[in-house]
Amino acid sequence: MASSFRIGGLTALLLTGLTMSPILSGAQVVGDEAELGRLQSKAEDAIGNDDADGAAMMMGRAALLAAQLGKREAGGNTVFRKGQEALFRSQEHTYRAMALFRRAGGQLPASSGVCGSLALARTSLNHVAESDLPSPQDARLLDEVKRLRSSADNWHQVIDSMIAEYQCL
Repeated sequence: MASSFRIGGLTALLLTGLTMSPILSGAQVVGDEAELGRLQSKAEDAIGNDDADGAAMMMGRAALLAAQLGKREAGGNTVFRKGQEALFRSQEHTYRAMALFRRAGGQLPASSGVCGSLALARTSLNHVAESDLPSPQDARLLDEVKRLRSSADNWHQVIDSMIAEYQCL
């Protein structure tokens, strides 16, 4: 049980650095960017309050919103949004795994459902690495792309450590 608290703390620290600043390209997008930030903040608060289910739900909503934004935008922003969606889905699956592990009593080795959720998280995260993220000329978007890649790298470490700790080998 103590190990899940360690992972929860690590996850909360990583979430702190994940908030994406807005990319301004229209009034609705600005509102949606703000909503993305709110959803991420709510997920951060939920995981800080040991509510992995709530955090998973917020990240699922953020992934859905990123997908909707990707459909509305064009060019490099579309690929960036797909990367964002994949990262958010990975976080959603990771939080689901944490919640399932707790619900199952925190016994090692973790159940196949927990390990399956972590495998989904890893697969989603691999989509970020495989995507051909743009090398934009816009400095703000370039910063966002760098932040997305850095967040994906951090989440790889979190997922790998959870897989090892939950004995999902």
